[in-house]
Amino acid sequence: MKILVATDFSTRSNRALRQAGLLAQQIKAELHILHVVDDDQPPEMIRAEKREAERILNEQITSVADLENVSSHALVLEGDPFDGILRAAADIRPDLVVMGSHRKQMLDMFMGTTLERVIRKGTFPVLMVNHEAQRSYRRVVVPVDMTDASAHALRAALALGLIGETGATLLHGFFAAAKGQMLVAGLEMGAISEHVANERQAKTNELTKFLVEKDLVGRWQFRIEEGGPMEVIAKAVEQLQPDLLVMGTHGRTGLAKALIGSVAEEVLRTVSVDILVVPPVSR
Repeated sequence: MKILVATDFSTRSNRALRQAGLLAQQIKAELHILHVVDDDQPPEMIRAEKREAERILNEQITSVADLENVSSHALVLEGDPFDGILRAAADIRPDLVVMGSHRKQMLDMFMGTTLERVIRKGTFPVLMVNHEAQRSYRRVVVPVDMTDASAHALRAALALGLIGETGATLLHGFFAAAKGQMLVAGLEMGAISEHVANERQAKTNELTKFLVEKDLVGRWQFRIEEGGPMEVIAKAVEQLQPDLLVMGTHGRTGLAKALIGSVAEEVLRTVSVDILVVPPVSR
């Protein structure tokens, strides 16, 4: 296996580097550490920054404890960080890209952060590291919409060793279709609660069937909540305090993706936990 971690030498990136090292130790992966030097400056400045970046990367490889016994390689490229990461990934073909959370600027409202743009255009799972490095993720939450995208995300997290023997909590949100009409009709709350409970049980049965069909039977805990995707995810994160959130994307492209964004991108911008985002099998 191969892991590519991008660093700009910030505190955020250093956390990502340490987490990537711990993961590489755990799954016996080869680690590639990338820094991209801005090419919009005089050539002598570019050469000087590349030399300094190579020095720092090689120093980190030998001094960071979490990289001990990991086959690590330093890589310095010129260009825009977004483009540099994609070029490195195309050459290395990593099983996982690890990045720190990025400071957001006004331009990100229209183009997205470097991390979000990498997720949109890349074909590989991306782990955004928000917290201090953890040797293993003990509390993992996986929002599941019962599509191929969420099945693929589960398989990727398992293959990367991010879901251990204790399993994970599978989260699914639903709307009780007739609840609004029942409220308007003035039915008793007991009848409405029973209707919601029946809907929850139906979704539980549907999720169980989905896991069996996708050959994903395992040590899962179910959390079936009434509400929209972001509402349900935010509530679960607040109450369960997970170490890691795993999400699949549906590969939307074009203007709708650029302006509206996906649930995954909204989660990336608002939820402060480590997040693994997995793209569809084919893009």
